[in-house]
Amino acid sequence: MKYTDGAEKSAEYLRQALALMAKQDAAMHPVSYAVWYDHVAGRNAALSARLDEYLKAGKALDEKATYDLYSEHVAEIDVDLARQISAGVQKVMADVTSSAEQAGDRAGRFGDALGKWCDELAPAAAGRSPGVNAILELTRDMQGSITLLKARLDDSRSEIEQLRQEVIKVRTEALTDGLTGLANRRGFDIELATSLAEAETGSSGPSLLIADIDLFKRINDSYGHLFGDKVLKAVAQILRDNVKGKDTAARYGGEEFVVLLPDTPPEGARRLAESIRAIVERCRIKRATDNGAVANITISIGVAGFRPGEAAHDLVARADSALYAAKSGGRNRVAVSAS
Repeated sequence: MKYTDGAEKSAEYLRQALALMAKQDAAMHPVSYAVWYDHVAGRNAALSARLDEYLKAGKALDEKATYDLYSEHVAEIDVDLARQISAGVQKVMADVTSSAEQAGDRAGRFGDALGKWCDELAPAAAGRSPGVNAILELTRDMQGSITLLKARLDDSRSEIEQLRQEVIKVRTEALTDGLTGLANRRGFDIELATSLAEAETGSSGPSLLIADIDLFKRINDSYGHLFGDKVLKAVAQILRDNVKGKDTAARYGGEEFVVLLPDTPPEGARRLAESIRAIVERCRIKRATDNGAVANITISIGVAGFRPGEAAHDLVARADSALYAAKSGGRNRVAVSAS
């Protein structure tokens, strides 16, 4: 089950959730309670990040915002369960593919043996009883049937492998941002959860970058949304070119990106952030209408290193606070959260 908190812990979460719910414009119904319960329990990093945006801006959630957050972050299939199902389906299909391959190979060898036996026996069977000739004829029929069976097993193996690849493709697309090709927020959440789980076993833990394209609304208003998409793709490509190994670059939402660095300490993360910022600053993107270059595309980046025992949403919140400091300090700069 998803909710395994005891009565005492649940009661504490209830008190915290009710205090927050009372400040919203939405009614205090089960959907609203589920959203705020997940938030105060610290079990849903992506949801908490969205709610922190509302709280920081002093906004109250209305009914639509509450139901949208519930639909997007609470009422979805559990990520771990989805991964288990996907892995199970792929294992079954891989096993069936292997079995079909082995059966096809054995059928082929048996058919070849029958053919060879018939060829060797045929001269000696000349003039023998009709029963011997009948056996030879049936054996040749069996050889033909086995050859057909092998062909069907080969076809089945190909179809199963194709289906397995389609399952992998669908899962990959579900975790990929359609515009930029980077991981989407859900993909990032999975990678972050995995990284923090590994950190609990003894590693120093990851560093996190949150980047935001400066004055992106002005870019859209000045040059149009198609050009804005071009800017997003360009920044995504820069991030893709500067991450390696187990690092993950993702589009976090809108004009915001994240980079998860599982094996990089904060100082290394800061240097990478500075490098990315400088590359974006030098970037010149051409307008499609007149092929004119547009200058002054910049990003601000917040950096945070993992603290032992820290929850995912706390790490994200600290990186986000550093990003806010970078933008407040004049934009086109990197700010690092206090360790």
